[in-house]
Amino acid sequence: IYAVEKNPNAVVTLKCMFADVSNVTVVSSDMRVYDPPEKADILVSELLGSFADNELSPECLDGAQKFLVPGHGVSIPCDSTSFVAPIMTTKLWENCKRFKDAKHMQTPYVVRFFDFHQLAGSKKCFFFQHPNEDDVVDNCRFQRLHFRSNTNALCHGLAGYFESELYDGVMISINPATFSDGMFSWFPLYFPLRTPLYAAAGEDVTVHIWRGVSPTKVWYEWAVVGPDVLPVHNPGGRSCAMRL
Repeated sequence: IYAVEKNPNAVVTLKCMFADVSNVTVVSSDMRVYDPPEKADILVSELLGSFADNELSPECLDGAQKFLVPGHGVSIPCDSTSFVAPIMTTKLWENCKRFKDAKHMQTPYVVRFFDFHQLAGSKKCFFFQHPNEDDVVDNCRFQRLHFRSNTNALCHGLAGYFESELYDGVMISINPATFSDGMFSWFPLYFPLRTPLYAAAGEDVTVHIWRGVSPTKVWYEWAVVGPDVLPVHNPGGRSCAMRL
């Protein structure tokens, strides 16, 4: 077993934990650049974030899949799917608004929802599979999603969730429709809207959401384009981005 860890503080802890274990080798390295001495049958990782890919799991696992034996190497998890839903959440929106700047209204937040109402059931957004066998790896994504509001409400933003298949049908999820018991380590993601949007019961709410990738960063952009057209939030990752 090779335990590859980038955080130098965690490396110290791991070396102490496995000091007397002969079959575990602790490696201090970024998984994307580490060159293993042999191919592995199984790659186990914990890179999933509240929106599945918001901790760079696709980029990290794309770089690490070189560890696997070609043809039958297994990644755990083997895939991830993000989900989106429009929500009414006055308190969270006001907490963002009180900073009185554009940046805080264009930044996704990991939060635990309390006083909120989901205007419609969540829908699938981005999907990633591991190992990635595509000839050309492209982790940019775009989705256009339509929701039917279940009540008269102000939409203050979007809720982000995820589901993931670990292996052979074993799932973990924070998506409300399929929530896994004991998933207290992951809270949802909140994408705020700079201007709340009124949606009447039965009215369609249309959402555009992008996952952008450049050589140095990954970011999300989002916009509501129905029933009213609102501006694109976080264009080019100007307010919030994950560094590669």
